[in-house]
Amino acid sequence: MWLKILHVLFLLFLMINEDSGSSHEPKVISAYKDLQKYEAKWESLDKRPLPRWYDDAKVGIFIHFGVYSSISFGSEWFWTNWKNEKVPSYIEFMNRTQKPSFTYQNFAADFTCELFNATEWAEIFSDSGAQYVVLTSKHHEGYTLYPSSYSFSWNSVDVGPNRDIIKELSQAVRDKKLKFGLYYSLFEWFNRMYQSDKQDGFLKHKYVDNKVWPELIEIIERFEPEVIWSDGDWEAPDEYWKAKEFLAWLYNSSPVRETVVTNDRWGLGTNCKHGDFFTCSDRFNPGVLQKHKFENAMTIDKKSWGHRNDAKLDDFLTSAELIRELVTTVAVNGNLLVNVGPTKYGTIEAIFAERLRDMGRWLRMNGKAIYGTRPWEYQNEGKDIWYTMKVGSNRMSVFAIALEYPFDTNKIVFNKIGSYMDSSSHVTLLGYPDKISHKFIGSDKSLEITFPEKRLTDKLGLSLAWSFEIDISLNSSSSSIFSILEM
Repeated sequence: MWLKILHVLFLLFLMINEDSGSSHEPKVISAYKDLQKYEAKWESLDKRPLPRWYDDAKVGIFIHFGVYSSISFGSEWFWTNWKNEKVPSYIEFMNRTQKPSFTYQNFAADFTCELFNATEWAEIFSDSGAQYVVLTSKHHEGYTLYPSSYSFSWNSVDVGPNRDIIKELSQAVRDKKLKFGLYYSLFEWFNRMYQSDKQDGFLKHKYVDNKVWPELIEIIERFEPEVIWSDGDWEAPDEYWKAKEFLAWLYNSSPVRETVVTNDRWGLGTNCKHGDFFTCSDRFNPGVLQKHKFENAMTIDKKSWGHRNDAKLDDFLTSAELIRELVTTVAVNGNLLVNVGPTKYGTIEAIFAERLRDMGRWLRMNGKAIYGTRPWEYQNEGKDIWYTMKVGSNRMSVFAIALEYPFDTNKIVFNKIGSYMDSSSHVTLLGYPDKISHKFIGSDKSLEITFPEKRLTDKLGLSLAWSFEIDISLNSSSSSIFSILEM
């Protein structure tokens, strides 16, 4: 009951009348403020610890699904590219395929999802090795994948498939013991309330008070997502979006307050500064250690987040490229969020499923080097050797992941690890049953490992990348290792 009371207080708090010509802070309702653990200030919100499940998970699935899926041309930005930007290829496509009177809304009737099977999707995601799934509840077009109380006749129950996609998928994903999250676009290209607020310099909050936050609270209370992936924030400051007030409610009083994680897209200038994890930019893979947890949200289709009928084979990442993205991301303190774009029929095309299942097969052999790991003192040696680690009570495992097979010599040298090893240390190749030959070379005790023959590793399903576990006594490890744990 008290959650419902706080919900009402929060909505009242957001809708307090403000002087349209001022930018003062909104008044705080004392009953709400007294129960706050986190204040509606960045310096307070930024102190919230990252829920451990997210740091351990490492791999997630992103799904871009909406009316744009029924068009399957160009990208999920079709509507604005056609109407606002007037991109020639989009105009030509419409002239060639539709009558002049055809509107974007007419495409919704073709978003049928008649072959959508949430259980089949969840099986693919589970097979991929992912630990969480994030679905677009609403993209910039404003169409919602559930019967939103704030999106009349522009949702998946009222028009299109006549199904609550979020409800079906969230249940199927959770049945597979995966976490479920929701993407939500703050702005909408053609929402009149938003356009009015924009014309007024974002000094009024009609769109935020009547659409954004009521809808966000609705999806949180209805579906209890453990990821809130905000987007579409960049045109207005966080004060317009009332982001700090919302996050304080989310962290203090929402039904997911203990486990939810949020990203950094909460207003102009907040990305890479505020949030449980940073996304910074699409496909963010910095290649160097990040002190703050980040997420590399990227696409298997290199040119679009949504489905495209005009995609070519070369537009898709290979399985080896996908594993490289995973390893290079995790080694520097990131999670990988792998995007797929389903068809308008509700199916996931074979090339997406193949890539995901290839990743899953690799993770079944090499997951020990990925899940629950933390960055090591050294993150990489060049572009083809990357490190992760796990710490036990008196020993630690450093995982050296080789992204290329040494065909010329059948040997690989790890320059960073040898000096930490002693007589009790041993080396294993994950997924390989036999002993691995190794020795120390040079004055710096570089570790030289002899690879098993490629045909043997291929036969065992060991391909794409090879993970060596080096067991080390903590007594022989330098104190600088622990600085990575304490970031």
